[in-house]
Amino acid sequence: MTKPSEEQALATRADLEKRFAALSLPDRLYIDGRWTDAATGATFDRISPRDGALIARVAAGDKEDVDRAVAGARRAFDSGVWSRRPPRQRRAVLQRLARLVEEHAGELALVESVDMGKPYTDALAVDLRVTVQSLDFYAEAVDKLYDQVAPTDRDTLATITREPIGVVGAVVPWNFPLMMAAWKIAPALAMGNSVVLKPAEQSPLTALRFAELATEAGVPDGVLNVVPGLGPTAGAALGRHPGVDAIAFTGSGEVGRMFLRYAADSNLKEVSLELGGKSPQIVMPDAPDLTVVARAVAGGVFFNQGEACSAGSRLLVHRDIADELLELVLDRSRRLVVGDPLDPRTEIGALVEEKHLERVLGYIRGAVDDGARLALGGDRVHLGSGGCYVGPTVFDRVDPRSRIAREEVFGPVLAVFPFEDAEEAVRLANDTEYGLAAAVWTRDLSTAHRMARSVRAGTVWVNCFDDSDLTVPFGGYARSGLGGRDKSLHALDKYTQLKSTWIKL
Repeated sequence: MTKPSEEQALATRADLEKRFAALSLPDRLYIDGRWTDAATGATFDRISPRDGALIARVAAGDKEDVDRAVAGARRAFDSGVWSRRPPRQRRAVLQRLARLVEEHAGELALVESVDMGKPYTDALAVDLRVTVQSLDFYAEAVDKLYDQVAPTDRDTLATITREPIGVVGAVVPWNFPLMMAAWKIAPALAMGNSVVLKPAEQSPLTALRFAELATEAGVPDGVLNVVPGLGPTAGAALGRHPGVDAIAFTGSGEVGRMFLRYAADSNLKEVSLELGGKSPQIVMPDAPDLTVVARAVAGGVFFNQGEACSAGSRLLVHRDIADELLELVLDRSRRLVVGDPLDPRTEIGALVEEKHLERVLGYIRGAVDDGARLALGGDRVHLGSGGCYVGPTVFDRVDPRSRIAREEVFGPVLAVFPFEDAEEAVRLANDTEYGLAAAVWTRDLSTAHRMARSVRAGTVWVNCFDDSDLTVPFGGYARSGLGGRDKSLHALDKYTQLKSTWIKL
């Protein structure tokens, strides 16, 4: 597909701006199927990272609002209006919701783009596509799951059945707001649970619109509630609430630990955490086409502005090909277009907010101070736009003990490390507190298998990066998470209890 001309791009951008200006953005809490203000009347400003403009003042939920949402979710669950609805009927509702999201995909992608800064083209092609796929996948799974009969003695019948866990609190991040919400909401609803969703305060708008579409699709009142608000207030209240049976959280390790404490201090609710990553791409000397590798390396770290937990932020490359591959990566990275998320030519949009931009720039300054060689970028760009833009940044000769090597930057920053042999590559790959994902590039099948088994990560890609499908679970080892996986049928385990029924014959 060829890129549009500047004139076409500007016209398209202008059209998107006009469409966004015509939207009536949801800005209140959605509880029990109704829009409502926060009990305190408080709001928070949504400032678009695209240009620094105020786009909405959103109701800031607090403890009283979370109490109302959880009470509504519990009433709905206990009534059986959804939890005991026949599976095929839940399937039909989720399928209707998938079609509604598909019908409104352009609108939702546009809001996502302006709200958190990612390119509109990516929001439409990735976030909305996967959101629809998630709804369809779990809808289809609803009436295809069979319970079990245990192999006991002949005078006993022991059955093992799945039951919904109850009220699920879902807390999702700002980098893939609707997609991450769907990864949790779809399996939770499929199994008959009620959900209270707390979206990130940096990106609440699509979650609110999604709840409205869910009601239109036939999800009963109280089954899906959305309470935007700040983490220390709304998020903490949801984590501590004794009426919540499970928390599903995606975000930082620091906040993940808080949710474990909240559970310990309240009702020992189930907690599943999908946290950060420092994912390595390991390039062996016999790697296939280095041009393909370079494209995957650049895409793996700069996609979504580097704001991805699985971003390939560490490039581990054999010394024999290190210089050649680095030049190819730099060439590819220089050609990436950083700019307005609504411009279809843009490949790297805006970082989510000024605070996060300063954090990323702090890591860049720290890497220079630690002696890493800045091979590309390192600067804030498009200063006159009012937005939060950082160009693709590459560091060579990185000390494996430095912060840039060990901590999650969550921005468009790549650190490059040479190695001598496979053993050193695995040691470097595993020299991290995280274990979310990794990639290995090699023509040798034996090397691929050995390294995939040796690297401690929840996903290991071979001769590709960030390939994905709803049928494959996503999650990590160590500080990248605990308590189960997102995606695939394995995700259903987080939202169900197993009941054993023992019948003496």
